[in-house]
Amino acid sequence: MSLQLRLFGGNSDAGKLTASNDGNHAIDKSKVLAQTDAAVITPTNPGNFGSIRTVPILPEPRYFDREEADRLKELAKEKTDGARQSKRAYKALVKIEVADKVVHKEHRKYEGAVAENELGKKRADAGLAKKLHGLRPGYARLGLGIDKAENDARTRIDAIRAKLTAGMN
Repeated sequence: MSLQLRLFGGNSDAGKLTASNDGNHAIDKSKVLAQTDAAVITPTNPGNFGSIRTVPILPEPRYFDREEADRLKELAKEKTDGARQSKRAYKALVKIEVADKVVHKEHRKYEGAVAENELGKKRADAGLAKKLHGLRPGYARLGLGIDKAENDARTRIDAIRAKLTAGMN
């Protein structure tokens, strides 16, 4: 298998006349607007609006003892560092999403250019086909001219042959 086929795949229908060649289309709106992932946030899939809560809400004022305060202070340090690391991670995730979007958009531009250029190529092919059809009468005239010349030559040759064979008798 060639490198090009391995990289880009093969298309067994290449060059065949399909329904799309007569102006129809196979653009399925539901596919065009389909989510890129089942979990992606969209107006029809708004997410769960969940939140994070490390400690429960205190329903009323209360006193804490030293041990509880120390444990809460240690947990606060842990969560503060976790928040800092989470912020870094979320920033990285956003950058990845932005990069994915750039690649996605550029690929769609590329596909659009391929589709547009394919139409240009097919226009050129159709133009050549029309031109060749326009030349057919000229070729037919040439063919008929050759046939007439052959028939004329055959007639003259037959006349010469008839004279020669008549003179020998």
